[in-house]
Amino acid sequence: MNTTLLTGLLPQAALSAEAFGDVPGAWLFPEEAAALSGATDRRRREFATVRHCARVALTSLGRPAGPMVPGKRGAPTWPEGVVGSMTHCDGYRAAVVSRRIDIAALGIDAEPHLPLPPSLLGRIASPRERDHLAALRQAHPTVHWDRLFFSAKESVYKAWFPLTRTWLDFREAEVALEPYRQTFRARLLRTGHDDEGRPLHEFDGRWRVGRRLVVTAVSYGVSAFAHGRVRRDTVYGRR
Repeated sequence: MNTTLLTGLLPQAALSAEAFGDVPGAWLFPEEAAALSGATDRRRREFATVRHCARVALTSLGRPAGPMVPGKRGAPTWPEGVVGSMTHCDGYRAAVVSRRIDIAALGIDAEPHLPLPPSLLGRIASPRERDHLAALRQAHPTVHWDRLFFSAKESVYKAWFPLTRTWLDFREAEVALEPYRQTFRARLLRTGHDDEGRPLHEFDGRWRVGRRLVVTAVSYGVSAFAHGRVRRDTVYGRR
């Protein structure tokens, strides 16, 4: 099995693909190309490459890849019965997919491992979160915790939106980063329900720093099979 920066950050049922730059010859369906009217060449290349990654991951999942056109709020559309997430930043593109019966929602984000502009941190973090980040910086100064914090909030939103189809502001999820286990927890500060009507209270995620990048990932509604704890025929054989 191919490994990526996302390997180990998500359950086994989540399959990922990545590229450290644009893939020559990455192509688009006509519907995808039409969504890029007026876009720059750079935007077209990253759009095509991240969808190339998604198609590679879908092939690993055994699913055909159709057009993945941006929908509401820019979220990509996925094949029926599939959940997924995409991310891109300078020098990196990645996508992750899973069967919906295994994982209800996924969110991933990658950012350059650089300091976050101070003005941006003030807009996305509460006073308590800023105190938390200050303590982390003092104890572990080699990590750009502000950038990691921003990435975690991006991953939380990418998992939240497909479940609720509603906006989630940066200040509506309170994130706490755990430095030793490389995990984080987001406490949701607004009311939301998943697509089966269950209330959403928090998301758990994992993070990694490597290759001058920070990468974060969130999964929600994970089955026992998705973690590899039981065989699929044990869970689904009587359906």
